[in-house]
Amino acid sequence: MRLWLVLGAASAFISVAAGAFGAHGLRARLTPDMLAVFETGVRYQMYHSLGLLAVGLLAHFRPSPLLDGAGWAMLAGILLFSGSLYALALTGARVFGPITPIGGVGFLVGWVLFALAAWRQTG
Repeated sequence: MRLWLVLGAASAFISVAAGAFGAHGLRARLTPDMLAVFETGVRYQMYHSLGLLAVGLLAHFRPSPLLDGAGWAMLAGILLFSGSLYALALTGARVFGPITPIGGVGFLVGWVLFALAAWRQTG
């Protein structure tokens, strides 16, 4: 439970820092399309950082293997989805493009596991 709270807070911090870097340091260096790709990575990282915080809060009251699975899936999604978008935007290397959907699947799995854990704990 503490792990998800710490990782969620750390990831949210990184997301804010990356957003500021994108807005102030990359605007003149990236094309508008690549800046939008970078900003999508930032946005989804923040959404799922908040998801990790929700996992940690729910796990604090009712620990569950489903919640741990949700946390790991969301973390993998952040690394693969947002990480690949950051790498694509900063390098232009299209090799990172196919990694992005794998991270998206991680996000989906994380939310399904979170919903299952919530359902079982509140039902």
